[in-house]
Amino acid sequence: MKAVIMAGGEGTRLRPLTSNTPKPMLPLVNRPMMEHIIDLLKAHGINEIVVTVAFMPNAIRNHFGDGSEFGVKMTYASEEHPLGTAGSVRNAMGELTETFLVISGDVLTDIDLSALVQSHVDRQALATIGLVRVEDPLEYGIVISNEDGSIERFLEKPTWGQVFSDTINSGIYVLEPEIFDWIAADVPVDFSSDVFPALLEAGKPVFGSVAEGYWEDVGTLSAYLRAHKDILDAKVSVRIPGFEVSTGVFIGEGVEINHGVVINGPAVIGDNCFLESGAELGEYSVLGDGVRMRRDGHIERSVIHENAYIGESVMIRGTLVGRASDLRRGVRCEEGVVLGDEVFVGENAVLSSEIKVYPFKTVEAGAVVNSSVIWESRGARSLFGNGGVTGLANVDMTPELAAKVALAFATSLKKDATVVVSRDSSRAARMLKRAMIAGLNAGGVNVLDLETASVPLTRFHCRATLVSGAITLRLSADDPDSVIIRFFDRGGSDILEEQQRKIERLFTREDFRRVRPADIGDIDLVPRSLEQYALALEHTIDVKAVAARRFKVVIDYSYGSTSFVMPNVLAKLG
Repeated sequence: MKAVIMAGGEGTRLRPLTSNTPKPMLPLVNRPMMEHIIDLLKAHGINEIVVTVAFMPNAIRNHFGDGSEFGVKMTYASEEHPLGTAGSVRNAMGELTETFLVISGDVLTDIDLSALVQSHVDRQALATIGLVRVEDPLEYGIVISNEDGSIERFLEKPTWGQVFSDTINSGIYVLEPEIFDWIAADVPVDFSSDVFPALLEAGKPVFGSVAEGYWEDVGTLSAYLRAHKDILDAKVSVRIPGFEVSTGVFIGEGVEINHGVVINGPAVIGDNCFLESGAELGEYSVLGDGVRMRRDGHIERSVIHENAYIGESVMIRGTLVGRASDLRRGVRCEEGVVLGDEVFVGENAVLSSEIKVYPFKTVEAGAVVNSSVIWESRGARSLFGNGGVTGLANVDMTPELAAKVALAFATSLKKDATVVVSRDSSRAARMLKRAMIAGLNAGGVNVLDLETASVPLTRFHCRATLVSGAITLRLSADDPDSVIIRFFDRGGSDILEEQQRKIERLFTREDFRRVRPADIGDIDLVPRSLEQYALALEHTIDVKAVAARRFKVVIDYSYGSTSFVMPNVLAKLG
């Protein structure tokens, strides 16, 4: 038997989470919703699946491929324009020549599909509608059926005075190929409002079967949060990734949890997360893969998507945080806040209840936000700060960003110019320096690599060699997780604001110079750079006079690059 997963919806009610992610790909306990549907189909022996796609189809295709990685065989049917639920299934009719099942890719359920199929076969139905009981049927289409299960009528979005049943259409159907005779081609057609009423009017065998088990239409942000709670309360049978280390607490691989972290289950912590001492993860919270939670942060009843950064003393309650968002120190998110992907929230900002911030937007430090941020960008961050370009290593200061900044700097210089590049001894600076060298070379600029070198040594080589400027990268003295990128001119001084603005303008517009392969910049090491610098220092000192005083000096180099220079200089001073 084959199944059709309808995965073409845009999920407008789930925005901003679905602004750049198709709804079936939204994670439920760190797995796309559609993965849970595939698990359910497999559990009932259905291994051949046709997926109807429309909105961002490549995101679904790229994740699932041909289905072999998930133990099924998958094919796809694309909609060029919206066709409705029935129209999208008709689009796949070439592969549906026998009894088949239809299910939405954005529901959370564990109902007994085998019983539903058997009911369809026993009644020799043309269409069987899976029915579920709900406490509040007002938001759904009510289905009224007779004692034998045959459908009497449908009632869409009733009032309480019209509620004669608590059974609703689950959006799960078992159908015969004859159904396609009732679906017009290449026009929007809906099962519940078009096809099924027409079948009833024609006297065709349409039945309903009340399914036992859990069912939730994950169509709103509140339902999305509620679905996570129900999973953690074990109300629905789904596979939660990770290891259950204590009752209701699931932890993935590669997780680092410092001493002093408090975890109140049930909760889920994805792969490669980091929780710093003093952090508190409250009940019904889910951290996606790669989330970093700094000290004294507090998260409760919230879902944080992958690679988000939760800074020191951040307070989050009842909040949804999108992928790779960055919340800095002291941010507070009240109940119902939703942040899209890659949102930046500055230090000590307060987001009031029910606020939505759409993807890639910025909330300025100290802001009190009382209305949603959709189109405008509140206080977009300047690339340059007081000390240069600063950011958290591998959070907002990534190799991709570093390469683009370097390419902007290269574009601001003449082609075939030369730039000195240096770093401190940290791994973060080493990684980012390599990315910046690639950006400089791509813009047709040559590089003199000092490797590990101090700021004074870097400034010296700007003056001592015929270069157009320099870049040095090092960890911040105030925050060892932050990297500072400083830019110097040909004289070794910090670049002027005018050049900063030029670089920032090129960076923002992505107006980069990309040279031909023959013009790509070269990389050279600076020979005897330490000896040249030490010799220059000696020329500024009366060596004999200092040596005669026989000073005793204690120096803590703190593993810094000065340790490569000063011992030689001090030795010559006696």
